[in-house]
Amino acid sequence: MKIETLSVFPHCYDSVMNESMMRIAQEKGYLDFTAHDLRDWTHDKHRTTDDEPYGGGQGLVMKCEPIFEACDVLFAQSEEKPYVIFLSPTGEVFNDALTLELARKPHLFFICGHYEGIDERVYSLADKVISIGDYVLTSGELASMVVIDAVVRRIDGVLGDEGSSVDESFYDGLLEYPQYTRPAEYRGMKVPDVLLSGHHAKIAKWRREQSLIRTKRWRPDLLESANISASERNFLDSLGD
Repeated sequence: MKIETLSVFPHCYDSVMNESMMRIAQEKGYLDFTAHDLRDWTHDKHRTTDDEPYGGGQGLVMKCEPIFEACDVLFAQSEEKPYVIFLSPTGEVFNDALTLELARKPHLFFICGHYEGIDERVYSLADKVISIGDYVLTSGELASMVVIDAVVRRIDGVLGDEGSSVDESFYDGLLEYPQYTRPAEYRGMKVPDVLLSGHHAKIAKWRREQSLIRTKRWRPDLLESANISASERNFLDSLGD
């Protein structure tokens, strides 16, 4: 997969993209990442990317000219037009289904806002506008990192263990079951006996039940659309409130 970002602070990505899974994904050829500096497409000595909003108001708005000019150049260099993503509180709420949808795209291009927002005309470039939650961040770079991390880990081969991403929270609409590792007992807290039993069917059943219990406790809203059977719904009903 190829991922590009366009922003006024491209170095924000340095630490995230050069560590852990992101670094390995690039080294193994699963990910081709480039962060572009929007200021490279400005034409004044101050390399200005923002201006006062028409109609008055506080803050500054990102100008449309450098963004359009950057996209003209960068899209022309691609074999086919990338899938363009904006990050905004007004967008579609990011979730696991959207992660999988984006992971199937060969080329993603993130346009990251800053200040009070982006000139509305630039949104004509968007294929998708995404929100990572009902709050406001200082910059779109932070939000794009969240989306990029979630997407890259769903690319086949990136995690190594093909089952790793399948077992995680939200894959089937439920929260993930509790995880434990050595030692088997610490400060009086013991690992559940079933996990030490070696009985794979019992372990799978316990994990599924724990996912159901956790979801009902922490995110009951997910149960309405979760992929669960009639017997599992009866199990949840038996737990009470």
